[in-house]
Amino acid sequence: MTIALDSLQNVTLGREGFLALVTVNRPQKLNALDDRTIAELDAVFAALDADAEVGAVVLTGAGEKAFVAGADIGVLAKQGVLDGKQNALAGQALTLRIENLRKPVLAAINGFAFGGGLELALACDVRIASKSAKLGLPEVSLGVIPGYGGTQRLPRLCGTGVALQLILTGDPVTGEEAERIGLVNKAVEPAELMAACKAMAAKMVSRGPQALALAKQAVRRGVHLSMADGLALESDLFGIVSSTAEFKEGMAAFLEKRKPSWLRA
Repeated sequence: MTIALDSLQNVTLGREGFLALVTVNRPQKLNALDDRTIAELDAVFAALDADAEVGAVVLTGAGEKAFVAGADIGVLAKQGVLDGKQNALAGQALTLRIENLRKPVLAAINGFAFGGGLELALACDVRIASKSAKLGLPEVSLGVIPGYGGTQRLPRLCGTGVALQLILTGDPVTGEEAERIGLVNKAVEPAELMAACKAMAAKMVSRGPQALALAKQAVRRGVHLSMADGLALESDLFGIVSSTAEFKEGMAAFLEKRKPSWLRA
């Protein structure tokens, strides 16, 4: 499914200077993911990756109840082997798109983040949750398993024991508990959520944009490598960034005690 940005129905895209705000907008369905919503999100993130004026992205859900409450069960209930696999591949492609974006992506988890919704958040670089949010992978209670990367990203983030507990029980955790187990970076009061995300995004964007992209690449690729191969990757990327005009400007700005020219208003 090919989606043009001027035909979005289930996703809204806003801009606040350097910041792109992506909102899943199906509050009547608790922002559940169907085929069109996945395709719209994929189109939006592809466009944001190519937009030089975007320095960071915040992903959230419309309304006060849900971030993304999972996949649309009405759709899942009709799938068989082949379309089930295709559904998983489409969701995985979207989460890889988010994970590999060259700009920081922050999830503002404002409510229910279940199933595919939590898997979207796991693909983001940073997760900030409302203390009252509920997060979980309840798929086994429906006779299915996480299919958009949850079985792979959750153990890498929180460890195998925590991941298996959450996946095999299907039990949700609050935003505060999610912070304790390392599932989210920070849990804040609901009224403070967007301000906290925007403040962190602003700090990231004040750094060198090419350095941000290469640092993300070092971490995202390196986590799947041996230590020796990861260090080799890091040294390669360190060499690449050292050849950029951004590197020269950053060093000069520090030595001259001034702000670097890449700062955005």
